[in-house]
Amino acid sequence: MADFDWKHLLKRGLILALEDRTRAETLKASLLVRDHAGLDKKRARELEGQARFRMVEQGFEEVCVLFGGQPLVGGVIPNSSLKIFQPFMRFGGDGPGVIFGLAAMPERSKLPNKNRSRLAGVTLNFNLTPSFDFDGSGPKPGDIFVLFLVARDREQSGKLDEIAIGVIDAIYEQFLFYERLDKFLADDADAAEPVPASIVSPSETGLVRLKAKVKPFVPPESPPEVDDETGKA
Repeated sequence: MADFDWKHLLKRGLILALEDRTRAETLKASLLVRDHAGLDKKRARELEGQARFRMVEQGFEEVCVLFGGQPLVGGVIPNSSLKIFQPFMRFGGDGPGVIFGLAAMPERSKLPNKNRSRLAGVTLNFNLTPSFDFDGSGPKPGDIFVLFLVARDREQSGKLDEIAIGVIDAIYEQFLFYERLDKFLADDADAAEPVPASIVSPSETGLVRLKAKVKPFVPPESPPEVDDETGKA
C-alpha cells in the first residue's frame, strides 16, 4: 500500500496499551453515567457516547505520547494549511511516517463519520489511490494517515464490539486497509511484509480482499466545514 513498512512504526506495545486503555475508558464511561447521571435510558445512552469518546480520546493521546508519538505542531497537517481539531500523533523519524488518529465506527468495518480533522488527515493518502497527477501539484509521497478504529457493542453498555486499524482513501469513500486488532497484532508478531499497492476493503470476516473494480480518482477539494464527531455540516 505504501512504499515503506508503516506497520512497524505502530509498535506492538503501543497497540496493546491502546487496547487496554480504550476498553478501560469505555467501561469507565458506562459506569460513570449509570451511577451518577440520573438520566433516563435515552439521555443516558447519548451522554455515555459523548463521554466515552472524550475519555477514550484522552487515553489515546496519553498512551501515544508514552510510546514516542509526537502531537502535530499547531494542529495543522504537515506540509499543508489544513487544520485539525483532534489529537493526531506522528510516529516516524525524518523519513516517511504515520499520522495516527482515533475514530469511532458506527459498527464494525464501517467508515467513521466524516469531520474536518479526518477529511484533512486523509489528504495524506492521495498517493495510495490511483490517480493522474498531470501537473505535479498533488501531495508527494511521505506520511500516511492511519486510524485506530473502535466500534461499541450495541447490546452491552461499557463493551466494545471491535477494535481495528484502518486507512481511508483520500476522497473518504472506502477503506484502503482494514484489519481487526488481533490480525494486525498477529501480522506484527510474524514480521509481515508491507501491504501491496492494491485497493482493498474488509470482508464480513474482517480479512482484506482485493477490490474487483477501482473508480477513477478525483483529487479532493477543500474539505467542507464539518463539526468534529457530529459529522454535520
